[in-house]
This record gives sequence, structure tokens and C-alpha cells, in this order.
Amino acid sequence: MLENLDQYIIDSKCSIKSTMEKIDINGRGFIICTDKNNEIVGIVTDGDIRRAILKGIDTQQQIYKIMNKEFYFLKEDYKEKEIIDLFKDNIIKHVPILKNKKIVDIIFRDDYFNIRSENKITKPVIKIPVIIMAGGKGTRLEPFTRILPKALIPIDEKPVIELIMDNYAQFGIVDFYISVNHKSNMIKAFFQDFHSNYNISFIDEDKPLGTAGALGFLENEITTPFFVTNCDTIIKCDYSEIYKFHRKENFDLTLVSSMQHHIIPYGVCQLNNDGSLKMIKEKPEFDFLVNTGMYILSQDILKFIPKNRYFNMTDLIKCLKREKRKIGVYPISETSWIDVGKWEEFRKAVNILSL
Repeated sequence: MLENLDQYIIDSKCSIKSTMEKIDINGRGFIICTDKNNEIVGIVTDGDIRRAILKGIDTQQQIYKIMNKEFYFLKEDYKEKEIIDLFKDNIIKHVPILKNKKIVDIIFRDDYFNIRSENKITKPVIKIPVIIMAGGKGTRLEPFTRILPKALIPIDEKPVIELIMDNYAQFGIVDFYISVNHKSNMIKAFFQDFHSNYNISFIDEDKPLGTAGALGFLENEITTPFFVTNCDTIIKCDYSEIYKFHRKENFDLTLVSSMQHHIIPYGVCQLNNDGSLKMIKEKPEFDFLVNTGMYILSQDILKFIPKNRYFNMTDLIKCLKREKRKIGVYPISETSWIDVGKWEEFRKAVNILSL
């Protein structure tokens, strides 16, 4: 019997945003929607929410508007063969177990087959490289970064760059390129005494090259799609799903974005054309998809990056749009993105990652 069943259940009248947050907490990529009688009425996956966001659906709307009302389930007295056949014949990751339309248990594909084979749960493996952009000065974290490069700022017992690499390593990624400029000798010195199975190469920027310029040195070296990330960006989600999204939709560049919710704590004036007051909207709320600084790029777009010239990722995106290339956006939740590049967020990151 599954413990903490409540973390997989939400009222169908809750908002899409709050559902997204609860899915993040349970870490299973789905949630069960129930009505006022606690009877199951639908299922929502993180993919359903991502597609809703990309369609422009307001995340303050109730989750029942996008939930799947038809779903696989088994009754409490199910037989072993039923669960095996259900997983074998369908691409599903979880099956609710019901008693009188109420949820009493959930069987997860990974747990079920790993328990039976006595193996540990493993994440999908992605064999592609990662480029970590660590050449910046980190001015948002001054005066700290006058002494240390931001890539080596410690959180708990590790520098942020090591935490970033460890997140990728959970998906079998071991090949890392690190672009360096500001305080590059300190970053290289750290990795001289760094013991791991990671393959680490450095891209030396003789001068600052922006957030994408260093990629120009890799045009004839990388032969697969690859991740790019800022060295102050920690993303807590399934990287294999981002990669699958990139490949399935045949994007040339996929930008990972975070849904950010903002409330203006004042009454906002709306005016008529003649300058007279139309209305005052009290404490309006807005949702934005914000660039996290994490991307997947296909290798053939490296040719668009000029050699040894200052060039930002925004310049590359503009160039790709001119060339009619496909650019995708992969939304993640607000809590899945930790930006340690400014003090207030750094302090939050220390609290979150030290738990």
C-alpha cells in the first residue's frame, strides 16, 4: 500500500498552477483529481500542464478544465495478471486502484517492475554533452564574486557548478565543457583536485564572449545535440523529458522556461483614451514564462555562431528566427528553477538544497 497517498490527490477545482506545484512536490509527474465526495474524476500529468501552458491557457483556471476524464484504473480486488497486462499493453506509468470510485492505492510501473526484479529505480540515460557557461563576472553577487567566481560559490558542501553537474549525471551524462574567462585559473584549479568519472574540457575565452560566443569553438567537435546552461542555474526536473521533447518536435533550439507568478501589491489604474480613469484593478496577478538559461541545441546550428566574437544566446535566437529554424519552449514550474545568481535567490537556494 502506497504511503502518503494525499500527495497524489488534488481537488479538481484547484488551479492549474497549484496542481503544477503539487506535482513538483510528489515528483511522479502526475496527480489524481477528485470531487467534493473524494471520488476520482480525472488524472493530470505534467505533460498535460505543459501543453496547456504552451496553448496560452491561464494557470489560474481550475484543473478540471484540462484533466483527462478517461483513464486506466483497477478495482481493489485486481489480479496480478491484470496489472501486468495493463502495463504491457499500454504506455502508462501509473494505475490508480479504486474502491467505490475512491482512490485506495496507486501502482507505479517503475516501482512495480523494479521491486519484482529487486533492482533500484533508475532514470532514463541521455548520452549527450553539456556546456556550462562559467565565464561571467557574476556582478549580481558582488562583493562575493570579487573573491570567488560565481561557479565556485558554495551551497552546503559543494560549489554550484558541481551541483549542476551532479544533476546531469543522474541521467548518465558525464561529458562537460566549461567556458571560462573571469577568474578562470581558480575554476581550473578546483577541477585539478576534483575526483569523479566526469570528462571535463575547458573552453578558454581570451575575452568575454557573451552567453553563446564560446559555443563557436565547438562547431567541429560536437556531433550530437547538447545541453547549454548558465553556471548559476539549477533545474530540478526530468532532463530526459526535455530531450525527448526537443527530438520529437525536431527543434533546432529548445529553451527551458519557468512559469513565474507575480502579484502587483497595489491597485493598478486603467485609463480611457482621454486620460480619465476607467477602473482600478486591485492587486492584479500575472503569469510569465521566464528564460531559465538552460537550453538544448542541435549540433548543426553551431555554424551560426561567429568565431571569437561577443555573441549572446538572444543573438543566436534572433539569427535562428531569421533563418526560419524551429525554436521550442519547454515550460517547467516556478519551484523547479533555482537561480543562484542574485543574493535573495541564493539565500533561498541554500535553504532548499541544504534540506
